[in-house]
Amino acid sequence: MSEDSRDGARLPLAGVRVLDLTRLLPGPLATQHLADYGADVVKIEDTGAGDYARGMGAMGGDTSWFYQVVNRNKRSLRLDLKHPEGRAVFEKLVAGADILVEGFRPGVMDKLGLGYDALARINPRLVFCSISGYGQTGPYAQRAGHDLNYIGYAGVLDQIGTAGGAPALSNLQLGDLLGGTMTALFGILTALVDARASGKGRMVDVSMTDGVMAHAIFPLAEVLARGQVRPRGEDLLTGQVPCYGVYRTADGRYMAVGALEAKFWNLVCDTLERPDLKPFHLAAGEIGEGAKAELAAIFASRSQAEWAALFDGVDCCVTPVLSLEESLENPQLKARGMVVEVGGVRQFGPPVKLSGMPEQVFRPAPTVAGADSDAVLGEAGLSAADIARLRGAGVI
Repeated sequence: MSEDSRDGARLPLAGVRVLDLTRLLPGPLATQHLADYGADVVKIEDTGAGDYARGMGAMGGDTSWFYQVVNRNKRSLRLDLKHPEGRAVFEKLVAGADILVEGFRPGVMDKLGLGYDALARINPRLVFCSISGYGQTGPYAQRAGHDLNYIGYAGVLDQIGTAGGAPALSNLQLGDLLGGTMTALFGILTALVDARASGKGRMVDVSMTDGVMAHAIFPLAEVLARGQVRPRGEDLLTGQVPCYGVYRTADGRYMAVGALEAKFWNLVCDTLERPDLKPFHLAAGEIGEGAKAELAAIFASRSQAEWAALFDGVDCCVTPVLSLEESLENPQLKARGMVVEVGGVRQFGPPVKLSGMPEQVFRPAPTVAGADSDAVLGEAGLSAADIARLRGAGVI
């Protein structure tokens, strides 16, 4: 989070208070985005295990790298919501909040007496966002799931992979991140604009399955046109045509060829000194396979570095397929501020650039759960004696 700059510029979400009850990935990353643009995000963890992400995967000190890169710029509070006094404290926090984000199974917040209807009576302008796998309604609402399950139901997993092969797995979680994180942000900010205008908040029901399905545009177009999707690996964007795909290089790396437009394809063919391939731009079937085989043989003749150097000055959508460690050093991504250091840890920068933004200074994720409890509870009106008593009772 950043202070205002000398010229008076301010972060656009300055003054917005967010209560973050989420764990793991979709919710924490959504609230980190809000924090990066100025919101005061209070991460609330239970007095037991807290956010499981703290100990998940490779550790960077006392907390995992995973936890550190999705929880920066937040303040931390421990609170037992199952305890009557914990719920009372939470209600005090809700009274001064703009947004609440939770990721429990549907109905959990209601069982705690802290569902949307109950909290809206305390704070009518509250935007209450629930992120779940399948949404708050429907026959699957109470089912467990992970990214793979959500994109499987959404018809997306079926489309990913090579012709004749099994659906491919990805560690960029489309369901969690597109369906969860980004869809939640869209819903939260839409409801916040309305709440500022009307004084009335809304319940934002985010289904990760719904969110990813809503973006399966090309498969839907095929269903509308043909009555069914094309088989995996045989669609325009998954390997059907020579001008759009990945080709292996001599050193076992890959080049991405995205020359969908004829003008780009013609440049590709000229650069490869193979103008005879120009007629096969969008060729499918046996003819297309023959053209792809020709391209494969050409790209297999040189290393990725050689091809990247050749195409670097040619505007035809042919680029190297980078590893993430290479992307972190890429001059374009670095110039865009997409690589930042937070507490000595390299992280991704905010992805949306807004005019008039002050220089941002990022705070590391709270290492210790509850590190900011005294400050947050003091702002809610609790005295030092009240806070000490609650701590002694194990409520915070």
